[in-house]
Amino acid sequence: MNPLRKLRRNNESNRRDELLRVSAKLFREKGFDGTTIRDISGAAGMHSGSPFYHFKTKQDILVAVMEEGLTEGLRKAEEVMALALPPEQRLVRMIRTQIGTILEDGSDFIPALHYEWRSLSPTKRRRVVALKDRYDALWQRLIDELQHAGHMPGDAHLMRLLILGAVNWTGAWYRQGGRLSLDEVAAGAARLFLRN
Repeated sequence: MNPLRKLRRNNESNRRDELLRVSAKLFREKGFDGTTIRDISGAAGMHSGSPFYHFKTKQDILVAVMEEGLTEGLRKAEEVMALALPPEQRLVRMIRTQIGTILEDGSDFIPALHYEWRSLSPTKRRRVVALKDRYDALWQRLIDELQHAGHMPGDAHLMRLLILGAVNWTGAWYRQGGRLSLDEVAAGAARLFLRN
């Protein structure tokens, strides 16, 4: 490949990544409806029409933000599931990983997914659901393992929904530098759901 073309492609990829990062942050802070293309352009250091070089619409940016968050979350969850650990230890790590995707610096992608889900058209929602289903399937597999080992009571599907609902809600109340670290929150959350 021509070195100049490769450099140009890398620059365009970096610009797109930056555009997604600032868009995720703005969608989290101001909401999808409250964020304008001008806001996104300004935060990314671009001219006001430049985002349309990468995306046709603002909703396409939102879909890309959600897909980016889910892809990264899926990658991290797969790493945890591949660990040779007992399922109850993997649950703590899965919860910690999920909390990190919500609360750690630069982690605005998943909160945008949680809070702006209704902003997607039905067609675009289906694209995101395909990735979300893969992510949910990993969680379900872990919960099924925990139940098989006698560590988790109740309906497995309901347990997945309750765990993810509780874990995802940490984004609304957790404050960095507070009484508990993210590791302590993860361990405490796991204890709530595990049978001793």
